[in-house]
Amino acid sequence: MTPADLLPPSLGPRRTFALVAGVERYDISHRWNLRGPARDALRFAHWLTGPAQVPPGNVRLLLSPLDAPETLDWSQSSAMAELRTSHRPATEENVKSALLDELPQCDGDLLWIFWAGHGYLGPRHELILPCADARPGQIRHLNLDSALRWWRTDLVKQRRFPLQAALVDSCRVDAPRDTRWNFGTTDYGGGSSVPGRRQFRLYASREGEAAQNDAERGAGRFTEALLGELGQRSVRESVTGLPGAARSIHRTFQERRERGEGWQLPQFVVDRDWDACSFLGLPGEDPLGAPTCRTARLDQPAWDGLGELFEGRELPRCAYEAYVWAFKVAGCAAPVGVGLPCDSLLDVVQDLDERQGGRGGMPLAVPFVRFLAERAAAGDAPWAERLRAWVGATRERLALPALPPPPPPPRRAVVHVRLETPPGGEPGFLARMWLRGERAEHIWESQGERLRLEGVREELVRQLALLGAEPHGIVDRIEFHVPYELLDADFDQWPVPRGRAGKHRALGLLYQVVVCCPEERADTRAEWHASWRWLCARGGRHPDAVRVVRDAEVTDALGMELAAGPAPACVLAHTTAAPDAGLLEAVLEAGVPVAVWRRGGGVPAPALLDLLAPAGADGRPDPGALDVLALPARVREVRRAAAGAGAGAGAGSVRAHQSPAGADQLVLLWDDPDDVPGLRTLA
Repeated sequence: MTPADLLPPSLGPRRTFALVAGVERYDISHRWNLRGPARDALRFAHWLTGPAQVPPGNVRLLLSPLDAPETLDWSQSSAMAELRTSHRPATEENVKSALLDELPQCDGDLLWIFWAGHGYLGPRHELILPCADARPGQIRHLNLDSALRWWRTDLVKQRRFPLQAALVDSCRVDAPRDTRWNFGTTDYGGGSSVPGRRQFRLYASREGEAAQNDAERGAGRFTEALLGELGQRSVRESVTGLPGAARSIHRTFQERRERGEGWQLPQFVVDRDWDACSFLGLPGEDPLGAPTCRTARLDQPAWDGLGELFEGRELPRCAYEAYVWAFKVAGCAAPVGVGLPCDSLLDVVQDLDERQGGRGGMPLAVPFVRFLAERAAAGDAPWAERLRAWVGATRERLALPALPPPPPPPRRAVVHVRLETPPGGEPGFLARMWLRGERAEHIWESQGERLRLEGVREELVRQLALLGAEPHGIVDRIEFHVPYELLDADFDQWPVPRGRAGKHRALGLLYQVVVCCPEERADTRAEWHASWRWLCARGGRHPDAVRVVRDAEVTDALGMELAAGPAPACVLAHTTAAPDAGLLEAVLEAGVPVAVWRRGGGVPAPALLDLLAPAGADGRPDPGALDVLALPARVREVRRAAAGAGAGAGAGSVRAHQSPAGADQLVLLWDDPDDVPGLRTLA
């Protein structure tokens, strides 16, 4: 309980004011609509004007419900009847008018801000709460962090509102950075800070996590728990008991996790007590005051060891997998945001250590390092052994529970086919093939003989038949390492015998087929590697990872523009000209490792994003949802779908599956710098 002497003596219902908002309907898209926030806002208003006895004239109620306002439960009372008449839509203009114009002019001791609806984190991690009139071109919103900074300044008269509480039932996931979603920048400014003003914040979710909404019951899980704690408390009782209520709610959510009732539920996050101190306990102490025998944070010896282990180390390509697995094995929800939060191993561990551990107090950094140790064993055994030793020593010193073994990497066999133009310019190609499974194995070479592409195809078919009888694992992908002039060749259309005698299937239907051009990247090796590692560190998904390039953008300066940073790592070509007319040159000049285009040029129909990415909130594909690392498998799915759509045009013909949309004519450039066997010339 907060000591009563911290509260103004005059604090009571008549000196309590509130902004209460519930947003269910958004102008931006029907896909944004959700049921529950308006009901939650009404229930909070009912507590304010009921048990807390706050006059309805002190409450600014903003509602944008899915259904007509009269269909809501206004709980027959004179106070709620007055609010039913005075409430306004939750538009940006009404929010700013109520919060920044009307309420600061009131003479009060306590300000409540209650908001239910969607929530996003801006580029500076400020909490952005979209308003009902949010549209794609201008997502009107309340910047809560900026507004709370404003309320701490002398723009609000100094003796007014020494206590301010913000209760938010919303997600706190990263705002989309696609150009189609314009959140803009909002800062309300402010004057000089006023000493003694205290703010208390309770959020339904942690940074990067989603809040749970029960659409059937029309209620947010956070609001349900909050109102249950407030119960019949008066204003003074609610203020003094708010830290205790927060701890109780926090414990309820933790117990749900421990019972296995969905680890994806949001974890409750709080800011500070009224005296500006954390009320969730100190390290080694239970939030409710009971001693514990576990810690959820690393100690100094652990940090000292990691400093030595990670010095000079780049992020390994498995770092994102390790990050996600750490949350899963600790029994808590991973952030909803895309990719790793930082660009170095120590910074990633710092992020993990600042998040609360899971069941048994497991620091999230420990399973993260355990995962790295298992994946590093094949390529760097000494480092892997040092990582394992760190995990063992840390577990023993902090008395941590045992960890399950991390999942092994997926077993996948890849056939690499390298084609090289003879040094004298003679017709045909020099060829070599490797098989990469658990290790790389040279399986065939043309031995200086020049082959036409048909001869290479026949040898590849023969090698695939031999590999099918060997214990190498199933061949899943075929990568063609080719000179620049062959990037647009139709390798994926090569016929391969299948099933009954005389029946053939296109190579791209049976295997993931990609083309690579590593020999053209000698001058941009640093950019190529940096872009690939940036992509892997973000798990293949990031709003900036994919760039759609159209005709007007293919200029002599495109390569320099694409090379400005590690993103984009993937280019989708929506150009009418053949890709070798400037586009591929720009991609290679910039070090972009992945590109997709339609063979021979011509804008794909439907658009590549329609084919490759799931639909976003507005029903259109979202580049940020496109998993670039899954593109080889996704392109094969698209080809198979096109084959099914065109099956009736001529069964048995290799070309019968081609569709007018060109969905099966996709070419995928896939230059993984960590998987380029045999760069030595074949001449």
